[in-house]
Amino acid sequence: MDLRVDGKVAIVTGASRGIGEATAALLLASGARGVAITSRREENLAEAAARLGEPDRLLVKAARADSADDADATVAAVIDRFGSCDILINNAGTNPSAGKLADVDLGAVAKTWEVNQLGPLLWSRSAWSLYMAEHGGSIVNIASVGGMTPGALIGAYNISKAAVIHLSRQLAMEFAPKVRVNVVAPSVVRTRLAAALWEGIEEHTAAAHPLQRIGEPDDIAAAVLFLVSDAASWITGVTLPVDGGVTGASSASSLGG
Repeated sequence: MDLRVDGKVAIVTGASRGIGEATAALLLASGARGVAITSRREENLAEAAARLGEPDRLLVKAARADSADDADATVAAVIDRFGSCDILINNAGTNPSAGKLADVDLGAVAKTWEVNQLGPLLWSRSAWSLYMAEHGGSIVNIASVGGMTPGALIGAYNISKAAVIHLSRQLAMEFAPKVRVNVVAPSVVRTRLAAALWEGIEEHTAAAHPLQRIGEPDDIAAAVLFLVSDAASWITGVTLPVDGGVTGASSASSLGG
């Protein structure tokens, strides 16, 4: 199946590396007319933009995932530059709150929840109010298998991703039939955010997955492309685990996402 998004315009948050950058690259390769990439740090975005190429189809915007003003400004800039905002990928995330919930710093918990669960709501509201409510579109939120099962030491992160899953179902109901809202839930992927779960212990981590490897950013990008493409035009409100079999083909899992 040749999945295409020809003529569509997308925003990918948290796209200076990892899953976000891989998703932006695949959308561009699959015919997107324009892709906006966001991240907090301009220097990281500049490096990602250089790797992605395609300056005529790429908009680079420094923006915070937990800022409604930044979300509004980015969506408005995308519409001004490309004329539409058809796809939103809420990928930005953080996890400064490692530790048991009984002990973890509550300031770190608040930051985790602001970025990971409030952020997708803010950006979805902006895309909806400024474009999608009238013209339609598709939203994909990046959650985690940790949002589907408890995991040691990253409880605050897991709770935030569980919230993203339910938020997506709620928005899928509220935004229908104009806008589809779906979730991709990865297990351990070779990214900087998940480094503590695989760096130096990759063989051990891979063995916890029935498919015997950790994920790559391209694995997640491919699932996102499917969900925003016309091939998924009758799919909304679903959570798609892309996890090497952890949730579907294991008797138990100690992975947190």
